[in-house]
Order: sequence, then structure tokens, then C-alpha cells
Amino acid sequence: MPLRLPAYQPIPAPDQKAKLFEVSASQLQPTQWCVGLAEIWSRERDFAQDTRQQRLNYLRGKPVPLIRAADGAMWMLDRHHRLRGLIGIDPGATTWAYVVQELPTAERSAVLHYLQNQGWLYLYDGRGIGPRSAEQLPTSLLGLEDDPYRSLVWKLKQEGWIKPQPLIPYHEFRWGAWLRSRPLPPFSSKRLDPALAAARQLVCSAAAQDLPGWKGNKKACS
Repeated sequence: MPLRLPAYQPIPAPDQKAKLFEVSASQLQPTQWCVGLAEIWSRERDFAQDTRQQRLNYLRGKPVPLIRAADGAMWMLDRHHRLRGLIGIDPGATTWAYVVQELPTAERSAVLHYLQNQGWLYLYDGRGIGPRSAEQLPTSLLGLEDDPYRSLVWKLKQEGWIKPQPLIPYHEFRWGAWLRSRPLPPFSSKRLDPALAAARQLVCSAAAQDLPGWKGNKKACS
């Protein structure tokens, strides 16, 4: 079943005039309810091989798009998995960010209303149930739930079965919701293998052709 998400504005990429600044990763407010822990664990392994400065140098090329409220609160529109993996091994880590929009209000409800109107909130939990109340969104990356279907989609993207769509909010969750409506063997974020063979066939099938990033008519699915 498709997600009942509102229409969305593409997440603006930083242009040459965008001012990047350093910010504490743990202080950023998530805009989604869950993550795929398989991707988190992979990010942690990768970050663990680098020094703090090497991580910061790398992150400069992956800046976080932010909405900043009048009280300075910063809401992240992307990079949840990358930064959750980062603070998993370095709670005091910093990253690079840029501001997409400054809001004239500090009221949480008003910020959430703006984000919802832009299509920049994901309000489904780790079991795919929702939409839940925006007011109840976790306030920390460490509070996000695990969604094994998000883990499965991450693995499929890693293997090249789904094309990345970086400007579409919650692209991977849309694929995850679609797979959730299909029969798959039991699996978890720790054990993706039982579902992978069937999932590969499903994402390449004609039934998935309306989802952005479909590669069923490409060599990757042959």
C-alpha cells in the first residue's frame, strides 16, 4: 500500500552561496519517526575507521539541510541515518549544515505545521503504523525506532536494485511501505538475508514501475 504522505517540495540542495556552518549532531531535531538499523550499523563501522577530523572533512561534502526556528532550534530534513551512526560512536560529534529556511516562530506546533505543509515530516513508526501525531515526534536521533523495511530498502539500494532519488523526501520509506504490502519471509534489520531474494524480484517487477527509482527495465534487474 502506498504511503498517505502529503505532496512535497523537493529538499533544496545547497547552492554555491549557501553558508555552511558546524553544528552538534546530537542537538538536531529529527523530522522522522524511525530509521533502518542495518544502515546505522554500517555507518558506525565506516566512521569508526576514521579520525574525528577525517569524519568532519567527509561530512562537509554531505551537509545537513536545516529549518531553523526563531529560538535557534534546528530541524534536520535529511541525513538522519548518517548522523545517527556518527553519534553512535562519538556522542559529541559535529557536522556541517546549511539553512533552507529561517522561521519567524519558536512554537513547536507552528514549526511542525510548516514542515507538514512542505511534505518534510515522516510520521509512520517502525511498524509502518501512522500517521502519528507530529507533536509526538522523537526529539533526538537516539530516540528513533527501527524499521526493518527501511533496512531492507537500504540494502537493495546498496546492491543497485533501486536508483537513489536524493531530492524526494523519504524515498526509501516509500519503497519500504510498498514492500510491506507484499508477501516476504520473516526478517529483521539484523537478518535481512531471508527476505532479500524475494525483495529483489519484487522491486524489479512491473508492479513497482510507478515508484521513483524503479530500475526494472534496466540491466540491474536483468
